[in-house]
Amino acid sequence: MAADMTRVVIIGAGFGGLTVAQSLAGSPVNVTVVDRHNFHYFQPLLYQVATAALSPADIAWPIRGILRRQTNTTVLMADMTGVDVDARLVHAGSVTIPYDYLVLATGATHSYFGHPEWASVAPGLKQIEDATAIRRRILMAFEKAELIEDAADQQRLLTFVVVGGGPTGVEMAGAIAEVAHHALPAEFRRIDPHAARVILIEAGPRLLPAFPADLSDYARQALERMGVEVRTSARVVECDERGVDLEDTRITAGTIVWAAGVVASPAAEWIGAERDRAGRVKVGPDLTVPGRPEIFAIGDTAAVVDADGKVVPGIAPAAKQMGRYVAEVIAARSSHRTPPGAFRYRHQGDLATIGRKAAVVRLDHVHLKGFPGWLFWGFAHIYFLIGLRNRAVVAFSWFWNYLTYQRGARLIVDSPEAQEAAQAEKVRPQASSVEVSREPRRGQTAPSGADWH
Repeated sequence: MAADMTRVVIIGAGFGGLTVAQSLAGSPVNVTVVDRHNFHYFQPLLYQVATAALSPADIAWPIRGILRRQTNTTVLMADMTGVDVDARLVHAGSVTIPYDYLVLATGATHSYFGHPEWASVAPGLKQIEDATAIRRRILMAFEKAELIEDAADQQRLLTFVVVGGGPTGVEMAGAIAEVAHHALPAEFRRIDPHAARVILIEAGPRLLPAFPADLSDYARQALERMGVEVRTSARVVECDERGVDLEDTRITAGTIVWAAGVVASPAAEWIGAERDRAGRVKVGPDLTVPGRPEIFAIGDTAAVVDADGKVVPGIAPAAKQMGRYVAEVIAARSSHRTPPGAFRYRHQGDLATIGRKAAVVRLDHVHLKGFPGWLFWGFAHIYFLIGLRNRAVVAFSWFWNYLTYQRGARLIVDSPEAQEAAQAEKVRPQASSVEVSREPRRGQTAPSGADWH
C-alpha cells in the first residue's frame, strides 16, 4: 500500500464499521480496521445462541477472513484506549495509528439506568460472551433444580425474568418458554420443566413500542399463549441474585436477563465531543463531528437525526446505510470529487420473532404476523448472514428445531471465572487424602460411571 495514500482508521467491526471497510475496497485509500475481537457477529441472532438454538460459530465470522481479498485493508485486534484528535492519532494498546479520517463505530452496551451493580445479576445481551453466559445460566437453572428437594427453591430456580419489552426482550422470553415447554420436558425426571415461569417486564404501557399497536397486541397475545407472563407498566426498582423488585411487588427468580436499554460506548469522551443522554456522539448531516470534519461516528455510537427530526434507530440496517454513506464521502474527498449531500435514512421495516410460527413484521404499510411473518423473518435473517456455509447451517438448524422441537447447542461450559477457580483448586496443596464414598444418599439415584461429574 502506498504510504502517501489517504489513511482511514475504522474503530469497530460491527455492521457499520465493516460496511465502511467493504465499501472502500476499490478506493485509493489505506484502511485499518481495529476491533477488540477477531470476529464479526450477527447481533440480531444473539438471543438464539443464548437459548441454545444456534452455536456462536453459526453467527460469527473472522474479520480477517471477510476482508482477506481487500489488499488496501489491514485488520488489528486491539483494545481502543484513546484518541489524540489534534495529532490525529489513535491509541490502541501499545499501537499508535495515524489517520486522515477516523470512523467511530464502537457500538453500545447495556444501560442499567444508574444501577451498574445490577449487571452481575441481570446480564444483558450485546456480545457473544453475553450470549454464552446467559445460555449457561438458563441451562444451569434446570440442572440445579433437578438436584434439590425443596419445592420453593425449585420454583425460584425455574422462574426466569426478562426485563424490557422491546424486540430483544420479546424474542428472549419466547425462546426461553420454548426451551422449557418443548425442548426439555422429556429429559428431566425429578422436575417438570413445564412448570417453569417466564415473566416479561416492560416499564411502558405495551410491548414493542416502536411497532404499530396491532402488532404489539399480537405479540403479547402470542407470548401469553406460550405461557409467558407479560407485565406492562411495571418498573424494576431493584435487582439481586434472588429476584427483582417492582414498585408494588417482589418476584423471586433464579435467572434475570436485562433487555431494557443501551448506552453508547465512551467514544464521545475519547474525542471530547458533545453527546446525548444515551452517550451517543451528536453528529452533523454528513455524520461528522461538529468542528472535526475528519471524524465520523455511525451506528449505535452516533445520535443521527433524520429529515423528520427523529433520531435514527440503533438497528443493523441503519448502521449499514451509514457505513455506505461514510465510505462514499471519504472516497469522494480522497479523489477530490464533490461528496454526496446530507445522509438520508431509509427505514426498511421492523421485525421481531416471538416463537415457533409467530413473528411480527412491518414493511411500510404492510403488516405481517403469525406464520407468514415468521417465514419472512427467517428468510430475511438468513439472507443477511455472511457466507454460504452459515446460511446453510442456520437454515438447517431452524428446520431441524422446527421438526423436532430440539435445541442442538445445549452445552454448558464453564465461565472464565469458574475455570480459573477450578485451576486454582487443582494446584492447591491438599492436607490429606480422603476416600469419598460412591454410595448414594437416601433418596438419591446412584450415579452411573462416567455420567457422574
